[in-house]
Amino acid sequence: MKLSKLIEGLDILKIEGDVDKEISRIVYDSRRAVPGSLFVCIDGFKTDGHKYIQSAMDNGAVAFLVQKDVPVLENMTVIKVPDTRYALAHVSAAFFEHPSEHFTLIGVTGTKGKTTVTYMIKSILEQAGQTVGLIGTVANIIGSERIPAQRTTPESLDLQEMFSNMKEKGADAVVMEVSSQGLKLNRVGAITFDVGVFTNLSEDHIGGNEHPDMEDYLKSKIKLFSMSKRGLINIDSEYAGRVLAESRCPCMTFGIENKADVYAEDIVTHADSVEFTVKTPWFGGRVKVSVPGRFTVYNALAAIGVAGMLGMGFEHAVNGLKNIHIPGRAEIVPTPGKPYTVMIDYAHTPDSLRNILSTVKEFVPNRLISVFGCGGDRDRGKRPQMGKISGKIADFTIITSDNPRTEDPMAIIRDIEEGIKQTDGQYIIIEDRTEAIRYAMSIAKEGDIIVLAGKGHETYQIFKDKTIHYDEREIVKEILESME
Repeated sequence: MKLSKLIEGLDILKIEGDVDKEISRIVYDSRRAVPGSLFVCIDGFKTDGHKYIQSAMDNGAVAFLVQKDVPVLENMTVIKVPDTRYALAHVSAAFFEHPSEHFTLIGVTGTKGKTTVTYMIKSILEQAGQTVGLIGTVANIIGSERIPAQRTTPESLDLQEMFSNMKEKGADAVVMEVSSQGLKLNRVGAITFDVGVFTNLSEDHIGGNEHPDMEDYLKSKIKLFSMSKRGLINIDSEYAGRVLAESRCPCMTFGIENKADVYAEDIVTHADSVEFTVKTPWFGGRVKVSVPGRFTVYNALAAIGVAGMLGMGFEHAVNGLKNIHIPGRAEIVPTPGKPYTVMIDYAHTPDSLRNILSTVKEFVPNRLISVFGCGGDRDRGKRPQMGKISGKIADFTIITSDNPRTEDPMAIIRDIEEGIKQTDGQYIIIEDRTEAIRYAMSIAKEGDIIVLAGKGHETYQIFKDKTIHYDEREIVKEILESME
């Protein structure tokens, strides 16, 4: 495609060189440049792409998108823009001929619930006979192809290529998690969503290279509703008023506590499911979801609301939610022959840990055993909070390691311990996560439920000097086999 076509409509500060060149590929990594490439210089957290212009030229790049002044050599085309991250999104969408315009695109943002809501929407739309693509934390799904996700919201170039593949595979709809970083860093720039969903907001992703404060975090989330044709907002969130006030699209609401367009009543929670009556502008009736907990009702309402906005029938919602399975969310791990239950959940924030432990505690036949840690290089303030929550709700807590990253695992554990010491909860510290799980399984009695919180769908563990394969389903199976 001609460079002039790619930059059409882009906010440009300066052009030096010929824009009538044919572009064979767009890259933001100089090592991936080939003859005829357009190299987009991203000034990132770890390095600055402007430093690799010569490397990209050596590999054949002929044009460059920059946001800083750089030397211009012969036969080199340099286009300066205010923000190369947005420019990357713009030219990527143009290069792949705006594939998202060919299917219904649903974006879900919020601190918690994004993964569950996207899986629920996907299931409902499939019940209606649609071919659905999914992009998110657990995996990217294109038709029958499943690709492990590197980040919740892919970089804009990779996202547009994924959209193009989904279009080629005949997707009727694509539902995706839209992270605050994806919004802030313009990974979803130059895209229009048919429906945007806001689930909730709580303190997470604050500090480091993420958000300096909650205001920045909230504004990043709200950005989705300047890019959507319609919005669906959780009215029970304390931030709902701000989201509704600052949205640039017409919005509907869902909730339980406050008056909403889509709401639930007569909620009945079971050990392995939840039932409720849903009322909407389009339909109403009894719904059963195969994931327990009040938080599941909120997620289901969001999915049902999207289904109604898109014209789906009530029967599609009922059938789509009845046997839904979300990897790493209240997921039961097989323990054949054992009298106890092991559950894996991604809960890694105070609110999500409270949600899963409270839900399980309500129905556990005997004891609730909580096994969890906290991630390194993340908000330290939530560690004692989570210790306190587990100490108050669980009958026994095993504090262990999660993804310590560059931090000392025991320093993280000590932060958690400060919170659990404020309760009467019984606990033990076992730094090695596998040994912590082994211990939990060795002391478990009939009717106990062991909740392994924090890892969920993840299949890795991140340390200071390495990342190892770590799948708790496999760990539990190996421990069971060693017990025989």
